[in-house]
Amino acid sequence: MAIRILIFSLIVLALDLYFFQAVKTLTQNLSPDKKVLIIAVYWIVSVCSLVFALSFRVIPEEGAWKAFKLYGMSMVVIIMISKVLGILPLIFDDIIRLGKCIGNFFAHGGDIKVATQGITRANFLSKMAIIVAAVPMATFVYGMVKGAFDYQVRKTKLKLAGLPKSFEGLKIVQISDLHLGSFVSTSPIARVVDIVNEQQADLIFFTGDLVNNRAVEAEPFIDLLKAVAAPMGVYSILGNHDYGDYVEWPSSEAKKSNLQRLVDIHGEIGWKILLNENVILEKDGDKLAILGIENWGTMLRFRKYGDLSKAYQGTEDVQTKLLLSHDPSHWRGQVTQEYKDIDCTFSGHTHGMQFGIEIPGFKWSPVQYVYKQWAGLYEEGGQQIYVNRGLGCLGYMGRVGILPEISVFELESA
Repeated sequence: MAIRILIFSLIVLALDLYFFQAVKTLTQNLSPDKKVLIIAVYWIVSVCSLVFALSFRVIPEEGAWKAFKLYGMSMVVIIMISKVLGILPLIFDDIIRLGKCIGNFFAHGGDIKVATQGITRANFLSKMAIIVAAVPMATFVYGMVKGAFDYQVRKTKLKLAGLPKSFEGLKIVQISDLHLGSFVSTSPIARVVDIVNEQQADLIFFTGDLVNNRAVEAEPFIDLLKAVAAPMGVYSILGNHDYGDYVEWPSSEAKKSNLQRLVDIHGEIGWKILLNENVILEKDGDKLAILGIENWGTMLRFRKYGDLSKAYQGTEDVQTKLLLSHDPSHWRGQVTQEYKDIDCTFSGHTHGMQFGIEIPGFKWSPVQYVYKQWAGLYEEGGQQIYVNRGLGCLGYMGRVGILPEISVFELESA
């Protein structure tokens, strides 16, 4: 652990020293007082960021400390990313300077002193480094203030082959990835509840990650979430973060107790949690099956708790099947290979990486290089999957470009 801390600290220090070259270049013509002030602020922020990062694990998660911890870490990440981007012009500048130095070296008979004389860091590229760092910093800060709570209602006509006539026009709302441990007040969730209920859905799906790690994170929101209701029921599943796999527990019993408490909370809220099981809805003699499995993904670091064969039992003769599965990699990993009569899968998990670009006709996020299905509706061989962009945040407490989503579906016969 000590070695890792040392390596991390040295990397951060090297990054700070390299970016500082741009700061030093741009302050060289300022008055001594201004120069000292800017340099002092730069290193105070840098040192505080490093200290915060190193002490993150021991900072409490209760009360006012919670906001300090969550938003403080976000700022540390933003500062580091901004500096990494900011050094790109400096690297370009150093390549140019190195080229000039090599050229002068050979032109002056190998005299290294003459070769390096007069080759200074370009003021323009130093300014560019500051600008390149400032733009993402401002953008990510805006994403924390505004983007994280800019809830979007996305409506989709979901066409299903063989949809029974009785379920034509059925309205479903999907929400996902609340990550309640990342909220420092209840007011955003109150807005979510209001927006969901305004849709007047027949069914509501929640596709996992109610918390970040611990069931206790959901306790302050139980009464609020009880208001989420639909005449045909609210159905939920677990996501990878709900199992508590990413924190240390005093015992295996404590971890099991945490998971059981979270399952109980789903029930207290009034959500029917589907743990590798199904529910068959009947209307005017027609049937529609809702299958829900525990987390199952193709990525090695995510455990396969889900058992689709168990959830599938009893639905063989039901014409229309809808699957709730948190991780979208499950769709190609198993659903489209072994269960070709499952009409549509509803997933979340990716958050669209909380960063990207979405404009009419164009959608991009770095997460697409990991997950082929990462946001929106996809179709393959007559089967469909919808990946909800999630409502909460994790790690970075904001969203840029990929905004939090409440999905609304109206079923139609294809």
